[in-house]
Amino acid sequence: MTLKPSAGDVSELEWTKSSYSGDSNSNECLEVAACQDTIHIRDSKNPDGPQLHLQPAAWADFVAYAADQDCRAV
Repeated sequence: MTLKPSAGDVSELEWTKSSYSGDSNSNECLEVAACQDTIHIRDSKNPDGPQLHLQPAAWADFVAYAADQDCRAV
């Protein structure tokens, strides 16, 4: 997944849906919004619910790890 950093405050985040959240996975939707210092992650079914916030380096480590896994086997 490639993200373009978003300018502005948290209320103006530009959310990107995971490329793994297609029509066949309509109940499993992850959205990500990138800021300069924080990556925001939320469940698209509950946009006003809790969010996970990570530093960009931690997100990059996670994405690299996930790319090495066969996530579709779960």
